[in-house]
Amino acid sequence: MPADAVEIRDLVKVYGSRRAVDGLTLSVPTGQVLALLGPNGAGKTTTIEICEGYRHADSGTVRVLGERPDAASVRPRVGVMLQEGVGGYTGAKARELLKLFAGYARNPIHPDSLLEAVGLADSAATPVKRMSGGQKQRLSLALALVGRPELVFLDEPTAGMDPHARRNAWELISAMRADGMTVVLCTHYLDEAERLADTVVVMDGGRVAARGTPAELTRSGSEGHVRFSGPVGLPLDSLVAALPTGARASEETPGHYLVDAVVDPQLLAALTAWCARQGVLAEGLAVERRTLEDVFLSLTAARAEPLTTAGSDPA
Repeated sequence: MPADAVEIRDLVKVYGSRRAVDGLTLSVPTGQVLALLGPNGAGKTTTIEICEGYRHADSGTVRVLGERPDAASVRPRVGVMLQEGVGGYTGAKARELLKLFAGYARNPIHPDSLLEAVGLADSAATPVKRMSGGQKQRLSLALALVGRPELVFLDEPTAGMDPHARRNAWELISAMRADGMTVVLCTHYLDEAERLADTVVVMDGGRVAARGTPAELTRSGSEGHVRFSGPVGLPLDSLVAALPTGARASEETPGHYLVDAVVDPQLLAALTAWCARQGVLAEGLAVERRTLEDVFLSLTAARAEPLTTAGSDPA
């Protein structure tokens, strides 16, 4: 196995006058989960489909498991979950469909075991056309995993699932990663990215806007907030002078204070020491850090959309 399961260099894909992917460079280390975030039209799905071999790049290079995405030797080693779900197999039953796909694999996961894992054991004999949207989504996830792939692409894997099914899906993905599988996850759910991903890549306009672990993205270059309550009219100039350089303080409402700064142990120590010198009990002191949603919105403000509900990505 190569050090990077996916390597993308200077990838470009153009539709008419629009560059859906514009010089994209990124890599996915083997055995890790990479979450790809971005507003609709950011180029996420186009990038994934090129990696899957369903689309061809206009320029740049893509290597999947060390080879071209459309190489015959790569396909048996890669699992794919598309936004369109299970495709045209609407008359087949869930177990039948999993057995069919398992038959293509050298070392498949037993279909009954996988049906249990995705919460479809009671629906094993149900035709696909009679399944709910959430059930079809769970079956699509099972189909992507049944061949025990080395690398799996998951495009909005939990869209339409209820909370319990989403948790089951997360546990399954985490278990497969623990077994050494590499996962490329395209999602609109930020809690999903934070829960599953080793690395998060935010795309916008066909390019990488930011990359890092969830902790790095929420910490790097960001100001946090510290809120506390105390007597009305505290001397804020004195407070700011006692805090690290760059900190700001305000009294939002009488007796309720907000400190804007890079939140670290030094800031908290300086703040509590100042309060002690003033004889002030800082009641309800709370640290607020920026979230992954804050990062996303700041990077994609021009085209950002709500991220609590998964949606389709036409590009």
